[in-house]
Amino acid sequence: MLVVALGGTIAMTAGEAGGATPSLTGRQLVDAVPGLAETGIDLDVLTFRSKPGASLTIADLTGLVGEIKARLAGSISGVVVTQGTDTIEETAYVLDLLHAGPQPIVVTGAMRNPGRAGADGPANLLAAIRVAASAAARDLGCLVVLADEIHAARRVRKSHSTSVATFVSPNGGPLGYVVEGRAVVVNRLGGRYTLPLPGDRMPRVGLYTATFGDDGALLNTIIGGVDGLVVAGFGVGHVPEPWLPTLTEASARIPIVLASRTGSGPVLAGTYGFPGSERDLIGRGLIPAGLLGPYKARILLLLALAADASHERIATAFAAAGGLADGHPWPWPPPE
Repeated sequence: MLVVALGGTIAMTAGEAGGATPSLTGRQLVDAVPGLAETGIDLDVLTFRSKPGASLTIADLTGLVGEIKARLAGSISGVVVTQGTDTIEETAYVLDLLHAGPQPIVVTGAMRNPGRAGADGPANLLAAIRVAASAAARDLGCLVVLADEIHAARRVRKSHSTSVATFVSPNGGPLGYVVEGRAVVVNRLGGRYTLPLPGDRMPRVGLYTATFGDDGALLNTIIGGVDGLVVAGFGVGHVPEPWLPTLTEASARIPIVLASRTGSGPVLAGTYGFPGSERDLIGRGLIPAGLLGPYKARILLLLALAADASHERIATAFAAAGGLADGHPWPWPPPE
């Protein structure tokens, strides 16, 4: 098995100027896990980056995917990635969309650094390694494991700024749990969706959140500088009426995806009919995100644009990944 360290709180120690910064290597993280030797799991360890989660980039992750693919071509049966929790809900979804193999990729981290009482990094890393080594995790794509819960990358989100139980899956719950050192999977997603590994050209995709009283002037300032946009609307997908001329004009030029800012639940398609409602916006060319929240929707749109997908293909991808269109085909063929 391969353990890849990217930095984050799990690898942080106090710096000379005060405050924790990433400093521990992957080997140091692994060596600090009580009971790991007793599992009998052979580990290769790689320190790939040493950054806070907020500073990771798409280029870091595409490079990581390339490294993982090369390692999986050998005898590696699974991968564990340690990183900062700030961006796990997004980075895990990138890995999920770019990893097509049956071997699990399990992302973990920590909410308390190793210098704090009750540091959760060692327990999370041990649980992640056990899940990645389990046959139950095969063909599930990328998983997120913290606090002995197993989450699907497509569902998981960070719900609290400091709690060790911050990671939740509002739309469907965890896929399973780590029970007495064993991965127990209690539900599975309906399918897996993967895209080609992007090249050097990376589109710019924005995220704009609806807020009370916003007249759309700020929306006008960013919409001309992006290749795609996710709008996080109120409730089931509503925006202020003054936004409509801007969104109507822009949706004829670039793909605009409509998500909900609420953090759980779907964007609807036909319940409300007033100007700025989800039905009105879809009629103006916006693409509904289904059950994908705005952060996941932005990742899918970015990688679809990087694959030179047309507006129609992007809409088809969201219909499938959004989880509301049963049996909707994924517009990319499975990798050979």
